Amino acid sequence: MSRSTSIYVHTIFFLLLFCFQRPNLLAQTESSTSDTLLVGVAGSQPFVFPSNSDSEGIAVEIWEELAAKKNWVFTYQYFDQVEHALSDLSQNKVDVVVGPISITSTRLENMRFSQPFYNSSLSIVSRNEELSFWKKIEPFFSLQLVIAVGIFLFILAIVGTLLWLAERKNSPDQFPKEPVNGIGNGMWLAIVTMSTVGYGDKAPVTLWGRIITGTWILTSLIFATSMVAGIASTLTINSMGTSTILHIEELSQKKAGTLMNSPAVNFLKENKAKAVESSSLQEAMDKLLAKEVEAVVFDRPQLLYYTKQNHPENLYIAKAEYFKQGYGFAFPVESDLIYEVNRALLELSENQEIEKIINGYLDKDE
Repeated sequence: MSRSTSIYVHTIFFLLLFCFQRPNLLAQTESSTSDTLLVGVAGSQPFVFPSNSDSEGIAVEIWEELAAKKNWVFTYQYFDQVEHALSDLSQNKVDVVVGPISITSTRLENMRFSQPFYNSSLSIVSRNEELSFWKKIEPFFSLQLVIAVGIFLFILAIVGTLLWLAERKNSPDQFPKEPVNGIGNGMWLAIVTMSTVGYGDKAPVTLWGRIITGTWILTSLIFATSMVAGIASTLTINSMGTSTILHIEELSQKKAGTLMNSPAVNFLKENKAKAVESSSLQEAMDKLLAKEVEAVVFDRPQLLYYTKQNHPENLYIAKAEYFKQGYGFAFPVESDLIYEVNRALLELSENQEIEKIINGYLDKDE
C-alpha cells in the first residue's frame, strides 16, 4: 500500500470514528440534565411552602416552569433553613437550591447563582399602638439628653466665669470676689439674658462685661431657639405618636428581630441595632407582638405576604426599603446548569410568566 493510500484510509477511518462518537459527546454534555436532579428547597413563604402544603411558592413554581421547558427530571429535598441547604450544595450533595436565596458576594465564594428571578429589599415592620406614659417621657431620661444638659451647664459656667472676671473689680456688689458667689451670679446673668427675661437685678458695667454679654446674647439666640424647638418637637411627637418605626435610624440601640443568617443581621449591626435572631418569620413576629423586640427587619415580600395572610391590625410595614438584593437559584461552583437556567428564566420573563406567578402570591402594588 502506497503512502498516499495509507493516509487516505486513515483519514476516512477517523472521520467515521468522529461521526459515530459525536452523538456520544453530545449525550455526555447533556448527561447532567438527562439524569434526575436533586433539588434542595429552602426558604420562607410566599417563595417556598412546606412539602405538605397545597401551595408550592413563587420560587418552586418558577423552577418547575423552566424545568418543564428543558424536560428535566428532578426530585425535591426540603430543608428547614436556607443555610443548611447551601451547606449541602457546597458539598455537592444537591444539584441546585431553589428558594428566596439572596445573591451576595460572600456566598459567591462557595457557589454560583442564576440571574435574579425577583428583586427584593429589607423592610421594617413594627407595632402600631399608642405609646405608654413611660415611652412618652423616656427621651427626657436618655443619655443623649444628659450629655446635652451637661454641655449646656459647662458653657454657662464658662460665660459666668468670664463675666465674673470682667466685673468683679468695678461691680463687687453684683459679682462678689468669692469665686462661688461671683461665678454663680455670672451664670444667673447668662441664663436671664438667654431667656430674654431681663430682670435687671444684674447687669454688666464694664466694656469687657458688655462685650461678653453681647456675644452671649447673639450666641444664645441661636442655641436657645434650637434647644427649645427640639424639646417642643420631642414633646409633640411623643404625646401624639405611636410605637411605629419608620426608619432604620429609630432602631439604634434597640432590639430588632430577624431570621438567623439573614443579610438583615449584619444590616442591623451596622446601624447599631441589637439583632435578635429567630429560626422562622413566625417566631420573629411572635416576639414582636409579645413586645420582646421593637420591630422585625426582614425581606419585604415575606413581610407583605405575612401581613396579607394574617391581617394584623396593630402592625405596620414602613415604606422605606434598604439593602436591595436579588433572589436567584444557587448551584455548585462547577455546575453546567447555570447557562440553561438563565436562558429559560429570560424566556419566562419575556413571556410575562414570572410576573404572573409572582402576582398570584403578591399584589401588583406591593
